[in-house]
Amino acid sequence: MTTYKPRVISLTKTPGQTFGFYLRVEQNEEGHLIRCLEMGGPAELAGMKDGDRILRVNGTFVDGLSHSEVVEVVRNGGASVTFHILDESSYKQAKALGVNLSDPQLTPVANGVKEPPKLKLCYLVKSKMGFGFSLRSARDERGLFMTQVDSSKIAYNAGVRNEDRLLEVNGENVENYTHDEVVEKIKLGGKSVMLLLVDKETDSFYRNKKNKIGSWLATVKFLPLQPRFINMIKGSDGYGFLLRQEPGQEGHFIREVDKGSPAEKAGLREMDRVVVVNGTDVDNCSHEQVVDLIRLCLNTCSCLVVDKDTDQMYKQGKVSPMLFWEEMKDSNSPPSYTEALSLPAPAKTSMPVRDRTEEVRPKLCKMEKTSDGFGFHLNGIEGMLGQYITEVVKGGAADRAGLENDDIVIEVNGNNVEQSTHAEAVNIIRRSGNTLEMLVARQDVYKQLKATGVKTTPLLLGESSKGKTHTAEAPEPNRKEQQQEEARPETPPQQERQRTPSVSSSSSEDGIDERL
Repeated sequence: MTTYKPRVISLTKTPGQTFGFYLRVEQNEEGHLIRCLEMGGPAELAGMKDGDRILRVNGTFVDGLSHSEVVEVVRNGGASVTFHILDESSYKQAKALGVNLSDPQLTPVANGVKEPPKLKLCYLVKSKMGFGFSLRSARDERGLFMTQVDSSKIAYNAGVRNEDRLLEVNGENVENYTHDEVVEKIKLGGKSVMLLLVDKETDSFYRNKKNKIGSWLATVKFLPLQPRFINMIKGSDGYGFLLRQEPGQEGHFIREVDKGSPAEKAGLREMDRVVVVNGTDVDNCSHEQVVDLIRLCLNTCSCLVVDKDTDQMYKQGKVSPMLFWEEMKDSNSPPSYTEALSLPAPAKTSMPVRDRTEEVRPKLCKMEKTSDGFGFHLNGIEGMLGQYITEVVKGGAADRAGLENDDIVIEVNGNNVEQSTHAEAVNIIRRSGNTLEMLVARQDVYKQLKATGVKTTPLLLGESSKGKTHTAEAPEPNRKEQQQEEARPETPPQQERQRTPSVSSSSSEDGIDERL
């Protein structure tokens, strides 16, 4: 059975610097969560992800401790702390299975967390002797079951086993079909068929949990064709391929791969369909958006692609190649806690490196209005377009959401304001009511994005865009640089209120967080 290993991350901070994340406890969520990673901070650069759970701090098991106790353990660690972390999905699986995460025997051995059993996608191509299985039904059992599966025949080699229950044929649920209806459907499929099956143990597991099951829970390891990972380093003439959308076909296709180019050397082929670019699913992206993602890669680009045959096989089962991506992206487990402690701490990765590709991204900051305000000023220079952030209150909603002084404002509630006047931006904020969402970028990041010609949208965030919405009030404009309307016109003008000193901990209706 597949197991997981915790990720072990050693962070070092300089005087006056934080580790670059918030530690939170939240309603309806178990564990101590990593939230609001600071872009370019030690935590993000070392590989922490939003939603990760902290299990150990410098070897001390903290999953059962209170929030304040965990904060104290971290602070007592000083400038260098080693965190023992489990990703959100693995943590929830462990809790559901009742795994004792404090068991020291689990630490060096992939932490003992069992992966929930998976359904099976099986692709069969008919021979002269047929598919190599039969179907049976029983009065006291729901559905149809595999039988007469010969270990030397096609079905067995494709992953089919006796007593597997049949759920889907070519992507269509057949659990309520009769025996004859299913046989007819398989015949209509021609020389090949994609089956979704579940063995008795897996079936029982999900029945006991009363969970709905489907292809999203399936492994693709039995499929004969698989997507390919492509990793390219840009040459002097680029990557050496064209990206096109073909008439009458959905998707983004590779054309005109140059001989001897980085693309050819990496294994890219004519008419490969691009599924993922640098961790972002591009199936629903426009051509321009995919081009921007590739440009954003700067000197390296990682893609997941499928050739024509592989694409057709997945489409026959009405499943996405993203199933393969999800199954494979975490397959290379990092070292266990004890293994990591024997390695030297990665000092360089603990500090922000301004030219790292990972940093060339904007930030999506979400806030909700409270009596304490959003906790920042929106500034504009009279007679010029564009807005930027100043006077971010430490511990305030804007600070917790990731806003920083001098951030350039790109979008407000989905509206691009790069070419808007200050009054227009304030008006959008005024209409936002009790919630505010801002897409911003540090000045150096903004300049790099403009230099590459990439349109700055939330798409550039990829998987890291997941964040926590925090409570706040409308921003106060800076009266020194420009006269402007209040974002809340119903509130009469008053003297600028006294800002609260730096606050390291705050609580709200949905949880408690601590900046670390």
